[in-house]
Amino acid sequence: MAGERCFEASSNLVDPDKYKGMDSSGKYVRYTNEQVEALERVYHECPKPSSIRRHQLIKECPILANIEPKQIKVWFQNRRCREKQRKEATRLVSVNAKLTALNKLLMEENERLAKHASQLTLDNHALRQQLPNLPVPDGKCRLSGQAGVASTDTSCDSAVTGGLPQHLTSQHSSPDASPAGLLSMAEETLTDFLAKATGTAVDWIQLPGMKPGPDAIGIIAISHGCVGIAARACGLAALDFSKVAEILKDRPGWSQDCRRMEVLGTLPTGNGGTIELLYTQMYAPTTLAPARDFCTLRYTTLLEDGNLVICERSLTGKHNGPTMPPVQSFIRAEMFPSGYLIRPCEGGGCIIHIVDHVEYEPWSVPEVLRPLYESPAVLAHKSTIAALRYLRRIAAEESGEIIIRNGQHPAVIRTLSQRLTKGFNDAVNGFGDDGWVPMESDGMDDVSVMLNATPKSMEGQIATDKLLFSLGGGILCAKASMLLQNVPPALLIRFLREHRSEWADHEIDANAATAFRGASNGHVSRGRMSHVQLPLPLAQFGEQGEFLEVVKLEGHSAVQHSVLSRDSFLLQLCSGIEEGAVGAGAQLVFAPIDAAVSEDIPLLPSGFRVIPVDSSVVDGIGLNRTLDLASTLEDHEAGLNGESKSNGSSSQVRSVLTIAFQFAYEVHTRETCAVMARQYVRTVVASVQRVAMALAPSRGQPRPALGNSDAISLARHILSSYRVQLGMDLVRPEVGGTEALFKVFWHHSDAIVCCAWKGTPEFVFANRAGLEMFETTSSSLQDLAWDKTLDEDSLKLSYATFTQVLQQGYCCLPSGVRISSTGRTVTYERALAWKVLDDDETTQCIAFLFMNWS
Repeated sequence: MAGERCFEASSNLVDPDKYKGMDSSGKYVRYTNEQVEALERVYHECPKPSSIRRHQLIKECPILANIEPKQIKVWFQNRRCREKQRKEATRLVSVNAKLTALNKLLMEENERLAKHASQLTLDNHALRQQLPNLPVPDGKCRLSGQAGVASTDTSCDSAVTGGLPQHLTSQHSSPDASPAGLLSMAEETLTDFLAKATGTAVDWIQLPGMKPGPDAIGIIAISHGCVGIAARACGLAALDFSKVAEILKDRPGWSQDCRRMEVLGTLPTGNGGTIELLYTQMYAPTTLAPARDFCTLRYTTLLEDGNLVICERSLTGKHNGPTMPPVQSFIRAEMFPSGYLIRPCEGGGCIIHIVDHVEYEPWSVPEVLRPLYESPAVLAHKSTIAALRYLRRIAAEESGEIIIRNGQHPAVIRTLSQRLTKGFNDAVNGFGDDGWVPMESDGMDDVSVMLNATPKSMEGQIATDKLLFSLGGGILCAKASMLLQNVPPALLIRFLREHRSEWADHEIDANAATAFRGASNGHVSRGRMSHVQLPLPLAQFGEQGEFLEVVKLEGHSAVQHSVLSRDSFLLQLCSGIEEGAVGAGAQLVFAPIDAAVSEDIPLLPSGFRVIPVDSSVVDGIGLNRTLDLASTLEDHEAGLNGESKSNGSSSQVRSVLTIAFQFAYEVHTRETCAVMARQYVRTVVASVQRVAMALAPSRGQPRPALGNSDAISLARHILSSYRVQLGMDLVRPEVGGTEALFKVFWHHSDAIVCCAWKGTPEFVFANRAGLEMFETTSSSLQDLAWDKTLDEDSLKLSYATFTQVLQQGYCCLPSGVRISSTGRTVTYERALAWKVLDDDETTQCIAFLFMNWS
């Protein structure tokens, strides 16, 4: 009984009477303070010491000589248990604080809606009373849809159904550019902003797809029927309110769509606030539309209740205030009173109310793009929700929730992802003040090429890499935009990432990377590609399907009749691939790098961006479906292709694809590089069109169900047999029935392949990862010979594996290799095999699971 667990205590050092053990005779003994301190020191160095280390500890510490090794083992077990309980208690306290704050937000929202409903009831009652007294022209009673009766309530929470927003209906005096005039404008902006943030100055509706909860980003609402477009969010941030204010005021720091922001002037106010005059430039999302800019007044002040407000509005001619003349290449947009209300919470953190209300002048863009500039859902994703996500990410970094892996600090990963996105935005927009100059067309307008001999946006990184610009070279960008039909952005971007060989030219990729690094040129043939992932903190939240990775392009270079291995690396950012984000687009951006990744590495981003442009999609009637990407290009097999919710309007989904590829050139290779870039982008466009046609459903035909009945039944048997044979669940059962469970199984990250015994093993089924591992399709899987996927050593052991599985029920396999259908080697870290039983408890097949394959 000496090894029995005999105590539980808190994780801190307490009275040694609580630390009890047993001696060899089975009697309870107490640990002394010195013994506890010695054990705690070892625990902090190694929470789970081996048996050898425990015996060594007894020899090194004489005060532990009277304690047996088994007691030491039990002490460490209990200590780890207490540590786990402490962490769980801390987590529960944090969740409780979030729920408490969220409950407060929901109660305030409920109170606001109740007040709004009461006001509408009064307005309706007053309208009904006045209705009989209205003159009836031509003997008919008509009531305009915009008519209403003004409320006698002049508070910020008052609104009239169907009327214009309060800040447009009220008559304000025109302030001037004097300090008094600016202060009057600032106070007016503050009043209007608070009416939107906490009142009913705008008719808000919940953003489709956003549900409140402890893990939700916040309570998100969009405008309905107001002038311009507006979005509002209420969320929590585990940061000090002054830190939150500092972050939110730096719009270029958190908004990937903000190019730059300049403070033109500052004026302190008597109440301790600050008035700032700002000029802000925003990127255009595609080459088909001009960029936007704002000239605004921003007012920062502390309210009497201790809350901090940062509100902002455009400076226009009707205010008689200072403004800026129009800037070339930009369309002046208008910002209605918007901003941030930051409310400190008890115990730390704060509640944040965000309002974005703008008018983007949609008349200035092609009609097909106008939904992007007329949709409040797009504004919510690009600005309102983006601000909350960035705050959550910073809070997670500061609290240590994000684990530092691969030697990269989360802040470095965040900086690299921002640099990739903004570098791609610079390439798409091609601003003249950055040095971009258009190149003459070759007679076809499908691809535009721009040159930049002095790229200002890369000044800091170019000097570190000693690139070609001192020799008269520069950067060349070839870009194009195209309209896609019936292809969800997330689906297309995920395919482009997972199947680079379908569109990319490995030779051009490798040579472009070599040219950018300033290395010697050499011929590179097509080679195989593998992924080496770097963690991106946002992937931990799972909110937008965003992650950063390093892509290794493996190739060979022929030099003087000898073959030398030469690998290229890309830093790649993939975002927006989580289906179901209403109004959100997706993008894949990459840049050639050296093998070593650091914060200041030079980057020359290229990539793809897909944005939905149908109003039904951007406003919430979207399409969610999941396909077997490996087989869709070759056949439209319905058996294992998937689709979740769809509707009749989803067959006409339209989106705009923007492609921009950048290349470094030397002065004597400029023309050659331009011709190559044009041809390469045209080839990529053709490949993407082919992929889009394959991914799009056939016109007039119903989309396939999530999986046929045989596939769903087999997946259920595979999962249930795994539980029976190994005593645990392979996937967490999902609410929603067998189809939801099949979807989780189909998208499992490990490769799962099933084999039936028909004289010799034959493939019968595989999930998506399994098809990708063997580089085949579901229709071609059964034609793949089992013995052709094994090397000589594995083939000798395969039949022994089958025998062991049939007798024991399962078998664990060490790391090894398999051969794909194309003859390429696939390595895996380890594998499991288990017997799959049907409902009658008879053997149906044998399932293999390959972990961490590449």
